Amino acid sequence: MRQLPDADTLTTTGLPATGQGKILLLACGALAREVLSLIRLNGWSQYDLQCLPAILHNHPGRITAAVRDAVLAARDRYDRVLVLYADCGTGGTLQAECSRLGVEMLPGAHCYAFFDGVETFAARDEVTAFYLTDFLARQFDAFVWQPLGLDRHPQLLPMYFGNYDRLVYLAQTHDPALTERARDAAERLGLAFTRRFTGYGDLAHALERNAT
Repeated sequence: MRQLPDADTLTTTGLPATGQGKILLLACGALAREVLSLIRLNGWSQYDLQCLPAILHNHPGRITAAVRDAVLAARDRYDRVLVLYADCGTGGTLQAECSRLGVEMLPGAHCYAFFDGVETFAARDEVTAFYLTDFLARQFDAFVWQPLGLDRHPQLLPMYFGNYDRLVYLAQTHDPALTERARDAAERLGLAFTRRFTGYGDLAHALERNAT
C-alpha cells in the first residue's frame, strides 16, 4: 500500500493540471489522509490535492491569508478550486474571502462538525466536550499537549480543561490503535471517554457532489 504523506506538510497529488475538468482540492493538512483515501476509493482522477500545513489550526488568524495566497497561485491551472476548510476559528473571514474569490468551502465551524454532520453536530450541543478526530488522536502530543505547554507545566491542566467533562473521539476509521491513543489522551486530560464513529461525514458528500 502506498505510504500516505505526513499531514502537516505541503502535499500535492495528481499530474500537472491543464484545465480539462481538473479540480484543485485545497485542504487543511489535517485532512490529507481522509481526502486521499476518498480519492483512491472512488477513483476520482479529476481531483488534485494540495494541503496547507495542519499546524495553521494553532494559528487561525493565519488561515485566511494562506488559503487566499494558495488559491491565487493555483487557480489559473484549474477549472475549479474547492477549499476543504470549515471556518476553523477564522471568525467568518475565510468564508468572506472564499466568496470574494468565487470558490466553495466546506460548511460548519470546524472539522468536528462536518465529520459528524453539521446539523447533527449542532443538535448535540455538547458544550463541555473536547473533540479528537483520527488526525488529532494520532497527533495529540504535537497539536495539543506540547503547544499548550502541558508537557512542561502540567499544573496548567485545570486552567485549559477545567470546563470540560469528557473527550469525544470522532473516529473516521475503525482503528483500535487510534482508539487507544484517544483513550489515553482522555485519561491524561482527566476526562471521561466516548468514541463515536462518523466515517468521512460531510467531507465525503462534498467531494462526491463536486466530482459530478
